[in-house]
Amino acid sequence: MIEITFKDGNKKRFEKGITPEAIAESISKSLKKVCVAAYVNGELYDRNRPIESDATVEIITKDDEAAFEVLNHSTAHLMAQAVKRLFSDAQFGVGPAIKDGFYYDIATSHKITESDLPKIEQEMRRIIKEQTDMEREELSKEDALERFKGDPYKVELINDLSEGETISVYTQGEFVDLCRGGHVGNTRYIQHFKLLSVAGAYWRGDSDRDMLQRIYGTSWFTKEDLNKHLEILKERKERDHRRLNKQLKIFDIYEESGKGLAFWLPNGYTIRRTLEDYVYKLERKAGYKHVSTPILGSKTLYQLSGHWDLYRDNMFPPMKQDDEEFVLRPMSCPHHMLIYRSELRSYRDLPIRYAEIVTQHRYEASGSLTGLERVRAMTLTDSHIFVRKDQIKEEVLAAYNLILKAIEDLGLEIDYVELALRDDEKGKFHSNDKLWDEAEAVLKALLDEENITYKTMTGEAAFYGPKIDIQVRTAMDHVITMSTVQLDFLMPERFDLTYIGADGEKHRPVVIHRGLISTWERLMSILMEQYKGAFPLWLAPEQIKVIPVNNEAHQGYSETLNERFIDEDLRSTLDLREEKLGYKIREAQTQKIPYQLVIGDQEVENQTVTYRRYGEKEQVTIDLESFIAMIRKEIREKTLRFSA
Repeated sequence: MIEITFKDGNKKRFEKGITPEAIAESISKSLKKVCVAAYVNGELYDRNRPIESDATVEIITKDDEAAFEVLNHSTAHLMAQAVKRLFSDAQFGVGPAIKDGFYYDIATSHKITESDLPKIEQEMRRIIKEQTDMEREELSKEDALERFKGDPYKVELINDLSEGETISVYTQGEFVDLCRGGHVGNTRYIQHFKLLSVAGAYWRGDSDRDMLQRIYGTSWFTKEDLNKHLEILKERKERDHRRLNKQLKIFDIYEESGKGLAFWLPNGYTIRRTLEDYVYKLERKAGYKHVSTPILGSKTLYQLSGHWDLYRDNMFPPMKQDDEEFVLRPMSCPHHMLIYRSELRSYRDLPIRYAEIVTQHRYEASGSLTGLERVRAMTLTDSHIFVRKDQIKEEVLAAYNLILKAIEDLGLEIDYVELALRDDEKGKFHSNDKLWDEAEAVLKALLDEENITYKTMTGEAAFYGPKIDIQVRTAMDHVITMSTVQLDFLMPERFDLTYIGADGEKHRPVVIHRGLISTWERLMSILMEQYKGAFPLWLAPEQIKVIPVNNEAHQGYSETLNERFIDEDLRSTLDLREEKLGYKIREAQTQKIPYQLVIGDQEVENQTVTYRRYGEKEQVTIDLESFIAMIRKEIREKTLRFSA
């Protein structure tokens, strides 16, 4: 007999070799029905895996987060078995569960396309009907190497395992794979799944290795949950900024110019310039002084700052000219240190807040470049605030509140806040423990005192200091770092920055690095997806479209309206093309222009406008001055009204 201790502390004795499923049944038949797997002494066990000794057991039910992972990992194996039946030369890389489903990397002479996915699904359903057990076996390293001697991918994974590490294999009918588990135990427990897409993936993420074929899928416990998820995926696809860009013409990337280098088209530049003006005004009100620094920096500058030693692999290679080496600027902090150092500073001068709309360059791998989300040249509003130690709390809090204001104005929401600290990994962070302890204590105390809820992320600090990262969940359900406030005691040391204190002696300032609202590129992709392309009026590249019913009869008044709107600093255009009225109106809707004005006999006679808001069917007739006042109020208040 063995003794099982449950999560609530209760204990019960069972026959040796009992499975989690049998334990669940002994407690309740209803629990057996929802049992998916179990944690046994913290290790994930299949529902049918025997327990051989005393253990602490926690039953995993369908409602538990871990159950989704178990189901999807099991479905990945089901898919692999089906692929092997259809393409007999298939060999397999890894097939993990991921956030919304699973994938498997496959090497086969057959080029798998999305047209193959229904055939693979059909074969998966045949295997489900066979009700095949998923059987676990533990092997020695020698036996595992012998079992997979014809499979170079599995052999490599086995050889990478630590000495003495348990090697487990799962057999599912004729399909055998190296795997830790856990699994649902039998293919009959997998019912509601969908294969989604096919992509390329380098073996172990190394671009110098084999390119494998990766099939993505998702699996759920109920048909309703699967259908709900597929609807979400459909919505995400419709919101994808790359898809929306085909309608809105915000940006383009040209192979001839270089991968990851975005061109802002007229509509995109208009939005970007509006954002720049907004940020400039916001920062001016908060006491920032704006500067501009070179797009190049000497290699020596980044060696002095410490960036070269830690980040050179992400920089573009140096360009040698005469006796100097230059790199494309990867960050602006060293430049701002030089501006501060250029004058003698007094304690009365601090805080000094420098801000810059700055273009930076990072070398990203080709395979990671994605539209505007990940590029090689990015522009952001970057800031460095030079403070006395007694000013740290006030300035960090002011920077944090400025970020909250910007995020709110853009109609985004904070998902959570992170406090990023260092860990003990040598070489990743600067080595002055005294500076680290002081900086981390200051940020933690500030968050606690202000009752700001946060997650502690050890090992995620910048190399020069801890930071507060503001995480935003996007409409695509991605959590991204939108903004950051970083505390830096190190760079003032490296650049020998000082100020003259009230005592007449030199003192060292502290630097606060502040990123307001990500890069323009990343922000634009987020906003396109957030608004589904229907930008609020204050950001819309084209705010008003004036459409005369008949060019000959209504052109004069339409031109007068358009000119008046432009005089009011409104982004208005006049459509005088020889096209049908319905076509012009539909096109304005497709371009998601916030206000379409149709001008006919009544409007000309009464000197009024008839408008229709994007996303609404109602047409409203109003006098011109009232319309302009309404528009200006909506812009001033940054109203977020439009549905996509």
